[in-house]
Amino acid sequence: MSTVSVPALSSSTLDDDAWDDLLNFIEERRVIPIVGPELLMVATDRGPRLLHDWVAEKLAARLNVNTTELPQPYTLNDVVCWFLANRGRREEAYVRLRSIIKDANFEPPQALRKLASITDFDLFVSTTFDSLLESAINLERSGGTPSTDVLSYAPNRVTDLPSERDRLQRPLVYHLFGKLSASPTYVISDEDLLEFICALQNEHLAPEKLFHELEHNHLLFIGSNFSNWLARLFLRMAKRQRLSDPRDVGEVLADNYTLQDQRLVDFLQQVSVRTRIYRGAERFVEELHARWSARRGPAEATSAASTVRFLPPAREMPDNAVFISYARDDLPAVQQIKAGLEAAGITTWFDMDRLEVGDDYDRKIRRNIAQCSYFIPVVSAATQRRLEGYFRREWSYAIDRARNMADEALFILPVSIDSTNAAEALVPDKFKALHFTQLPGGRVTPEFAQRLSNFMRARSP
Repeated sequence: MSTVSVPALSSSTLDDDAWDDLLNFIEERRVIPIVGPELLMVATDRGPRLLHDWVAEKLAARLNVNTTELPQPYTLNDVVCWFLANRGRREEAYVRLRSIIKDANFEPPQALRKLASITDFDLFVSTTFDSLLESAINLERSGGTPSTDVLSYAPNRVTDLPSERDRLQRPLVYHLFGKLSASPTYVISDEDLLEFICALQNEHLAPEKLFHELEHNHLLFIGSNFSNWLARLFLRMAKRQRLSDPRDVGEVLADNYTLQDQRLVDFLQQVSVRTRIYRGAERFVEELHARWSARRGPAEATSAASTVRFLPPAREMPDNAVFISYARDDLPAVQQIKAGLEAAGITTWFDMDRLEVGDDYDRKIRRNIAQCSYFIPVVSAATQRRLEGYFRREWSYAIDRARNMADEALFILPVSIDSTNAAEALVPDKFKALHFTQLPGGRVTPEFAQRLSNFMRARSP
């Protein structure tokens, strides 16, 4: 964030100017949260506990680990190391741990839900193996329906962001240290962590697009429990330059550990004046959420609510769906159309992920248009400007299908999202002969929703 004086580094909170800077960067989508285990406070039969502490206890019981021989309080790493030292099979630890987590089926902690509800965050990095962050985002942004993309790294399987961050169409969680699996492809011990860190520093094994984002954005390390040297190494790895070099981005370390390590604080104080420290991960999320919410005016709150109600379309078109064809500039209005129609019980589909047009993609779109219940071409000033565009090919495919239908059959239902009308619209003649429905800004009227519902019921056998 803004350059700070050295004494501010050892503070346990942020001043108002620092908060203002941080919130401005968040609104500009220039901040990436990196979420650690201190935010994973789950409800157990013995009351609230950190997930990793609870897992260590359960795994020790499943692997017959003699916990009296472990340091107290013992950690997941202690359990795994004892098991391996007593000739246990490494693979068994991962399989048992996966079963323990799956059977528990924990609800996402409130801290994660508050973090997930900050809709200006679109890319999250997790340093834990569980799916609680993904579940929190789904609950807060789409009512629990899966709408979050999830990727995970492993040294033997390098997975990178699918595109540049500003082209992501759904919130994305990237598990930097692997994700829960029956295979040993995620971190449960210090040795695993060492292997992942070494691989991530290898230029041939690093997820380049992700690291580019980490390098050029402000970072929030929330709830990490990194040791002194791991914290230094991780910061240096993320920023890809000497921490003392001048740089335009900074980071906040919000956890219960850093301020207790005076050597780490001294190091950051001496070489990394762009780093701020905040005591308490959950406390930080609470204050961040409160300040972010307070900055949003009534209009922004309404817009945010609309975003939460919008559920991104499935990658594959569902049966009996309405196909929406649009120009890329009209995506916000199309999201409104989808949310409005699905609130009326009408399944819709449109493509959000097309980055290039190839034969496979074209076959997919032709197949979906051939199978959809109805076809809605979205007409606008954007389609007027674009004399060429893939949406025009979609329109052509829809007309091809309509040629095989009876004259009185309804299939194509054009809508206009602005002042563009049928008479002046640059659309096929077939469209001009049809009724254009006006949906300003994509807001679905009750009349249009009811009309389409009636059509859908009439098609049902």
